[in-house]
Amino acid sequence: MAVGTLKPGIAAGRLDPGHYAENFSELHPALDLHEARVEADRCYFCFDAPCLNACPTEIDIPLFIRQIGAGNPLGAAETIFEQNILGGMCARVCPTEQLCEEACVREAAEGKPVQIGRLQRYATDAAMATNTQFFTRAAPTGRRIAIVGAGPAGLACAHRLAMHGHDVTLFDARPKAGGLNEYGIATYKTPDGFAQAELDYVLAIGGISVELGQALGRDFHLDDLASRFDAVFLGIGLGGVNSLLAEGETAEGVRDAVDFIAELRQASDLSTLAIGRRVIVIGGGMTAIDAAVQARLLGAEEVTIAYRRGREAMNASQFEQDLAQSRGVVIRHWLAPRRVLSEGGRVTGVEFEYTGLQDGRLVGLGHTMTIPCDQVFKAIGQTLTGRTVEGLSVVGGRIDADAEGRTSRPGFWAGGDCVVGGDDLTVSAVAQGRDAAESINRYLS
Repeated sequence: MAVGTLKPGIAAGRLDPGHYAENFSELHPALDLHEARVEADRCYFCFDAPCLNACPTEIDIPLFIRQIGAGNPLGAAETIFEQNILGGMCARVCPTEQLCEEACVREAAEGKPVQIGRLQRYATDAAMATNTQFFTRAAPTGRRIAIVGAGPAGLACAHRLAMHGHDVTLFDARPKAGGLNEYGIATYKTPDGFAQAELDYVLAIGGISVELGQALGRDFHLDDLASRFDAVFLGIGLGGVNSLLAEGETAEGVRDAVDFIAELRQASDLSTLAIGRRVIVIGGGMTAIDAAVQARLLGAEEVTIAYRRGREAMNASQFEQDLAQSRGVVIRHWLAPRRVLSEGGRVTGVEFEYTGLQDGRLVGLGHTMTIPCDQVFKAIGQTLTGRTVEGLSVVGGRIDADAEGRTSRPGFWAGGDCVVGGDDLTVSAVAQGRDAAESINRYLS
């Protein structure tokens, strides 16, 4: 990995131009035909396979791997897409090491699971490369459904509703559809515009119109949707970012990690992006890891993740933590931000208080330490913008929905990160959007 220059403060162009492409090359390259067949042969094709049970979308993993081994990648892709129409993206970004691969029998026996994620990508890429479509719309029903949020949950819901013959209108506040997949995932995980290619593949079924730049609470409201559509699905994600609750957090150089990641995703020239020489990322989830690793890849000399609890409590997987450390990121635990230090309005460091557990509760221990920096990224979780969902039951800052996605208001469903239990995973959002679509179809029938 190329190392940045020692430019002071927050600066662009820390690397030689050619190093950006090198640093942001794809994390996991695709398997070729031979590699895929060899890896497929490692599968035991277990009856009552634990990997299947560990998949939030319940893909028949042994079946699709058997199909790859038999030289039928398109059949494998169909098996995957039947359960997860965004299987291509999930193959790239799912924490398979915590889900299907952790449950793999070979992982338990040998510590080396079948590479399910890469095999899934092999199959789905084959289908998308040839634009092979496996699903068609049923006869039009005349029913109209509004979906707010064109992210993983919304797209999965839209595709399944279109299969049933309903007309779907997708609303999204951003200039591009895709949600988390387009704006919220590390650039090196899905380069080359894959999110938009997958979006086009999903929309090819027909019956789905997309209206961009349309925000709930600004351009329309829930009552508007109720009067115009037969049902509504909300896949709006979490638009707000939690505060550090630390003195001085408005200083120049403090920004939201989600905005930083989105800026990276949309940049046509990474050399124009400014990054600090010394960077602190506050948080312990995937957003924190993605921000920290990409800060290093942009040329930051020192990057530190500070988390208020221990390693075992971090939401980021062990693989992602190891990846960050392999890129030179330092992860510090048991530190809570108390004060952002600044001179002339610009960040110079963060004062942290050491923390610990007392009677099972996280408490400050009363003594502090300071880490110098010139840039701080907040990655401590997001919140629902409350006014947009007035009239719906909200619990703990998220929409209350049942197992089918039904909210407290008849005719309204929700899924993804915005609902209670949302876990910031593309695969979980897809499952919730798909299941809500089936519930909506039953309701309309």
